[in-house]
Amino acid sequence: MKAPDRFHQRPQLYHLVRCPSCSLVWIDNPPRPEEMAHHYGPNYDRLIAGAGEASPERWRKRRETLALYKSGGRLLDIGCSSGSFLVSLKEGPWELYGIEMSPDSAKKAEVRSGAQVFAGDILAAPFPPETFDVVTCFDVFEHVYHPRQVLEKVWEWLKPGGIFYTLVPNIDSAGARIFRSYWYALELPRHLRHFSLASLRHLSRSVGFQEVSLAIHRELFIEYSARYIYDEILRRLGLSRAPLATAQAPSIPWRAVRKILRWTFLPLLSQLASVAGDGECIYAILRKEPPRED
Repeated sequence: MKAPDRFHQRPQLYHLVRCPSCSLVWIDNPPRPEEMAHHYGPNYDRLIAGAGEASPERWRKRRETLALYKSGGRLLDIGCSSGSFLVSLKEGPWELYGIEMSPDSAKKAEVRSGAQVFAGDILAAPFPPETFDVVTCFDVFEHVYHPRQVLEKVWEWLKPGGIFYTLVPNIDSAGARIFRSYWYALELPRHLRHFSLASLRHLSRSVGFQEVSLAIHRELFIEYSARYIYDEILRRLGLSRAPLATAQAPSIPWRAVRKILRWTFLPLLSQLASVAGDGECIYAILRKEPPRED
């Protein structure tokens, strides 16, 4: 499959390839690390931070999932953005830490949550081994150049019995099959790796994690995926509009229409999508097992 950066409406095509052994999908011609700032930037940071700050229900569900496995301790959130998840834990029994590439977002996360946030690359973070009871990584693992090295670093940072809680898009999902190169979660070239259940399981086992839970949830990303299709139709007609990166917030009437569609049409579409394949989000809970006593 080939696809451009639809978020910014840039024409360069990126070629996706799949490993026949482990099913991992990746960009065959990714930008160099020093070029990636061009593909993120303030517009992307604004969109991600805004989505996190406007989603208290999302964080409640993730706190509830976390509470099934750990009740407190030191927690590190990798790719914490402006700190919305850390803020949701602020009054709880957690000593909070974060990692965030954007210095501005890292500073905002510290101010909002009181966490200690390292600004920079994950592999450069200076945390000692066996520091954390929990490491979380929501919609970030697909952005890294070296997922195995990052997972090995997570293993090193976790205490024996510690939990790694991560979310990644599912490249084998119904949404990916239906929308193909217009699927919002492709996010090329920011998403460098694309996981399936098989590839995530293969990678985690190779590092030594025990699989506690590996579940799939339905999230079609239909609004943004449909927008990309509409943008392409306009382009072929010789028309254009602002890319999603610089789009204005929706008007109040459109927000009302969108809410009605979410309550009526989208549940039906989700049911129909189950025929086409699995859900779009993989939720994984992995444990670092304590060493066996002889």
